[in-house]
Amino acid sequence: MRSKLFHGNSNSSLGGGDSRESHGKRTHRATDSVLADELLAYLEATPERTTAERLLITSGGMQGLDLAAKLFVDPGDLVIVEAPTYTNGSATLLAYGADILEAPIDDQGLIVEALPDLVHQAGRVPKAIYVIPNFQNPTGTAMSLERRHLLLDLARKWGTIIIDDDPYGMLRFGGDHIPGFRELGGGDSLVFSVRTFSKILAPGLRVGWVDADPAIVAKLIDAKQTMDTCTNVPNQLLAAEFLRRGGLEPHLRRLRSEYQRRMMAMQTSLERHFSEQAAWTNPQGGFFLWLTFGEHVDTSKLFDLGVPNGVAFIPGRAFSVTGRFGNALRLCFASQTPERTELGISRLADTLRSL
Repeated sequence: MRSKLFHGNSNSSLGGGDSRESHGKRTHRATDSVLADELLAYLEATPERTTAERLLITSGGMQGLDLAAKLFVDPGDLVIVEAPTYTNGSATLLAYGADILEAPIDDQGLIVEALPDLVHQAGRVPKAIYVIPNFQNPTGTAMSLERRHLLLDLARKWGTIIIDDDPYGMLRFGGDHIPGFRELGGGDSLVFSVRTFSKILAPGLRVGWVDADPAIVAKLIDAKQTMDTCTNVPNQLLAAEFLRRGGLEPHLRRLRSEYQRRMMAMQTSLERHFSEQAAWTNPQGGFFLWLTFGEHVDTSKLFDLGVPNGVAFIPGRAFSVTGRFGNALRLCFASQTPERTELGISRLADTLRSL
């Protein structure tokens, strides 16, 4: 494995310390902090249990993605991404000179079975594969267990890093748990897991973490030193105290229940206003769903008309480096009450009629 060392106002917006002996001997590392200890203790009872040597506290999930690109992506390297995918994820890879190859997804997530043909056509194996396996941004879909196993097999065959971006995995409100790449990989050095408190606690904290092979974490520490030296300490302490008091689990239970209620309300509104005009995903967790119209609808034009009409969303082209998905858009069910969602969807329907 080659690595380098180094939405708002009155409109309805639908877019958008002390070590514990159980963790073993601590070493002199940037994660040697109160938050790291509390996080390790919390994760111990989850499928994502890990060790101190694998953990690095970051300034949000975006810094985790930036560190992955800094270490693994050289200009011209082929990187596979889901299409559509998270805008800032692909933008980060492009900033480091990646040659992006878009791969299709369906209601079972990334179509991993299509990757060998895509790689054959590209004439080279990818340096990295960027995936959002749980309740993907923007579609809300989750990758099936079979495809997760297959992706691990391909990554091992090609020597490819899996950048496992999972900010929504703890927000499952339906269906059964699907083991993640961290769990399935068993510590595989090809799995680089990016996590954040932004989607489960507060985005303004800008606190997250990376779980990776200890040899990689050692390089991450050096790379992070040149970026911000350390993650905001007062915000780390806030998150640590929340974990120490046992606040995260009851908080997550409330979020899951409320987000499920809001998602179902959006589904009902969409059925009422768009049953004959569009198709949409049915997420079992996370924040988002994906709405697709007929090819004659341009959602960028729909957006321009919608904002003055009091409704906002993210047009589909924003989620593709090649400008695809012009007839689709992302809706956020997590941010609005059912009453506001109904208002927004009705305004969206009015806007579509005017278009």
